[in-house]
Amino acid sequence: MDQSLRPRKSLGQNFLVDDNIARKILRAAEILPDDVVLEIGPGKGALTKHLVGKAKHVVAVELDKRAANLLRQKFEKECAGGLLEIKEQDFLEFDLMKTAKRVGQGLRVVGNIPYYITSPILLKAIAQREAIQDLLILVQLEVGKRIVAEPNTKDYGILSVFCQFYATPKLLFKVPASAFFPRPKVVSALLRLDFPQKPVRDVLDEKLFVEVVRATFGKRRKTLRNSLQYLGLDGLDLSSLDFNLQLRPEQLALEDFVCLSNLIAKQVHASHNPKA
Repeated sequence: MDQSLRPRKSLGQNFLVDDNIARKILRAAEILPDDVVLEIGPGKGALTKHLVGKAKHVVAVELDKRAANLLRQKFEKECAGGLLEIKEQDFLEFDLMKTAKRVGQGLRVVGNIPYYITSPILLKAIAQREAIQDLLILVQLEVGKRIVAEPNTKDYGILSVFCQFYATPKLLFKVPASAFFPRPKVVSALLRLDFPQKPVRDVLDEKLFVEVVRATFGKRRKTLRNSLQYLGLDGLDLSSLDFNLQLRPEQLALEDFVCLSNLIAKQVHASHNPKA
């Protein structure tokens, strides 16, 4: 059955086949005996076989029914012994918070993911970050560079700001195309995101912070003054903000976005509560 499990292009499957790379990923993960690991897209179990027994418990979330059945056969004893549970489900619809509450601790999330859903997976992890200790996934190298990018570079954008605000991202090492079957047409990299219990930087209005970042990068070629007009906030007077609005979003460091959103939040709040 293992040989008959052909990767499906529609699912973005590129199975990890290099056991040396799998071992290297597990070393980077630094899994402890008391950890509960959630694996995204285990496929044929290249990472799963190293995770099971090393962690206290592994939850493998696999959308492909063929792969899920293969894993149940391969790891029958581990499933029966409670070391592994296989969830036949789309990870983007999986409730991380519910699982973390059930096991009574934060999850260590690892996986070889379909690259076309990298951004949705990252945004889901951010949205349910209270359930996660850290995230260790294989990504396209170019995407990884965008996530860790610094201001005033072509790679710097929305993903950079959000990932760096909610987590501490690191690109650990490159992974060659030869480590997968079929070989992807891109170079891959292992990305790690460590999630603190709360963002290190304080924002007065987190929703507004997100809106400011989206609005400015959504009009990337415009100055902040022009792009912020699209926020449509009552009480916002751009001319009175103590901030250089002639800059473009890629020129702002994360701390600058926090400062800008806080200035806007104070002004809008004051206009709505004049006596406050």
